[in-house]
Amino acid sequence: MIEQTLSETDSKMKKAVEALTRDLAGIRTGRASPALVDHIKVDYHGVPTPLNQLASIAVPEAKMIVIQPWDRTSIRSIEKAILKSDLGLNPMSDSNVIRITIPPLTEERRKELIKVVHKRLEDARITIRNVRRDSIEKLKQSEKNKEVSQDQNTRAAEQLQKLTDSFIEKVNSTGQDKEKEIMEV
Repeated sequence: MIEQTLSETDSKMKKAVEALTRDLAGIRTGRASPALVDHIKVDYHGVPTPLNQLASIAVPEAKMIVIQPWDRTSIRSIEKAILKSDLGLNPMSDSNVIRITIPPLTEERRKELIKVVHKRLEDARITIRNVRRDSIEKLKQSEKNKEVSQDQNTRAAEQLQKLTDSFIEKVNSTGQDKEKEIMEV
């Protein structure tokens, strides 16, 4: 019972850290990355569709993203979606591809992005703590049902805390890495 709870907790916390990593990849830095535009929803024939399902996204240079739609009629919709996004990017297109040049970040914009990163880090920490709380409640319930002893429950709670601390440390180091990336000139 305890091992199962700990392994479920570990897997849920891993998923929270993975979600944070994916989320932070979409925050703009000074470099081009396909992850910047992957998540943008494009109105494709009335259906909001992720951009990465409508086009191939390439990074031929450090400061440029090239989007090549599989359906050329969707170029206008893709441009509109990119302009509507909060990324502050300006797409330019010819008849076949859309090119996005990544402008350098201003100091003010860097500070705004760091605030966004901090908020997402805190959300990830809260998610991890909620997983811990749910697991502790499961352990207390199993103790109440006489499935485990109080000593076993106490040891399991200590293991849960160690697990939580290690994942919070991963969240913090991920955040520090992203901050360095954003502050790079």
